[in-house]
Amino acid sequence: MFLKPNYQDIKTIGYYLGKIIFGLGLLETIPLIFGIFVGEFNPALDFVIASLVAIIISLFLMHLCKTDQDLNWVQGMVVASFSWIVAMFLSAIPLYLSGHYKSYLDCAFDMMSSFTTSGLTLVQDLDHLSMTTNLWRHFAMFIGGMGIVVMALTFLVKGSAGAFKIYVAEAREEKLLPNIIETSRFIVFINMVYLVLGSLVLWVVGMHQGMPSFSAFFNGLLIFMAAFSTGGFTPHSQSVLYYHSLSYEVITIVILVIGSLNFNLHYAVWRLRRKEIITNIETRTFFITLLFTFFIVAAGLSKLGVYSGAMGLFRKGFYILISGHTTTGFGTIYTRQFINEWGNAALAGLIIAMGLGASACSTGGGIKMLRVGIIFQALKEDMKRMIVPEKAIIFQKFHHVKNILLEDKQVRAVFLVTISYIALYALGAVVGAFCGYPFLEALFESTSAAANVGLSCGITDTAMPVALKITYIIQMWAGRLEFMSIFAIAGFLVAWVKGKR
Repeated sequence: MFLKPNYQDIKTIGYYLGKIIFGLGLLETIPLIFGIFVGEFNPALDFVIASLVAIIISLFLMHLCKTDQDLNWVQGMVVASFSWIVAMFLSAIPLYLSGHYKSYLDCAFDMMSSFTTSGLTLVQDLDHLSMTTNLWRHFAMFIGGMGIVVMALTFLVKGSAGAFKIYVAEAREEKLLPNIIETSRFIVFINMVYLVLGSLVLWVVGMHQGMPSFSAFFNGLLIFMAAFSTGGFTPHSQSVLYYHSLSYEVITIVILVIGSLNFNLHYAVWRLRRKEIITNIETRTFFITLLFTFFIVAAGLSKLGVYSGAMGLFRKGFYILISGHTTTGFGTIYTRQFINEWGNAALAGLIIAMGLGASACSTGGGIKMLRVGIIFQALKEDMKRMIVPEKAIIFQKFHHVKNILLEDKQVRAVFLVTISYIALYALGAVVGAFCGYPFLEALFESTSAAANVGLSCGITDTAMPVALKITYIIQMWAGRLEFMSIFAIAGFLVAWVKGKR
């Protein structure tokens, strides 16, 4: 029997939701200030409107729902889930006012893609989009990589015991420090340090390639935010291909790999435990799956003779594969080349890489390397049980920051989430096929959306059916939050309708 949510439940959810919306309104002042600085006053005005709308709504919610009650688990998960939906709609306001989108749904699609670090886009004439609006698209992706809730915990929630509940609901289960507020602040801190260093490197490379100083800095800043967040936005419609630079490609590979690593691993390295990079189950699993999927892609491309020479295979084949595997979504080819040139085998290898994804508790999406590693460890344990005497005691350990004993409940949880991801990939593919697209193309696009990758074979377009746009929005949202908070919000709504007092 479900218990029907009461008035206090709604007040608590509304109050904390208001806090997160307030933070969003404050963050929108950053592109506003930038717009004034570069003389783009009309786009800056768009952010004045958007920021005021968010702040007014947040103040109304916090006043109407003011409470001293802390969050319980269900409330925390509902707050986390609703935060992303509300942020999507409110953050779409300046995009709609920019005039570069055909509908408000397209704007919402882009903002969900941005916050979830997916990178699929429906923007029109991207190459002439204002710098101010472009900054917001990439900055929102940078925020989404850290987590909307992480940002709120860092600046707006002070020592709440319920903070851990909404932190976990945002698909971050690991505490780096004893206090969850300190953990959130550390995540923000390392993101900011990397932002400064990475942007400077790309700035220098851009100027070396002949770009004007400010343009090189602006491009470097945006590309870093997207790469480290394992998103896929770029300020140009040709993606990374626009730069025609091997240096840019090599540096972005380094950035997106670093961004795809578990924040717990970052913390270990910052504490000079560099050996963790080699011994951690996630980095080992990533290396193995990267080799496996690249073998499939390279074999498929070589058989068709798509790229001549090792350099062509590296810049087109390997670059896109590692971009897909880390769920970044940068491209060095045009979208329809996946279908017209790559062939089924190479495309299948790329789909597998996208579906597997990056590390847990990182900016990446997909099934995650920790889960893949645990599945392999469970299979290894079962194989041992088959060949040793019946009375032998078998146990399996794996190393993830520390040595962990493999338990049945871990394996069950891993299989549940893994099956959920596979079902989500398949669901989007079925919807795409129902909308008239070839199944392999539909599976590619569906996996890209649900694993928060951003690579497209050409389906994602303003002309695609509304049902498919909504499907991809739901996939990006569910894939980013990793289902548990989605299940919680579904249960909350069921209890609202059918629950007993």
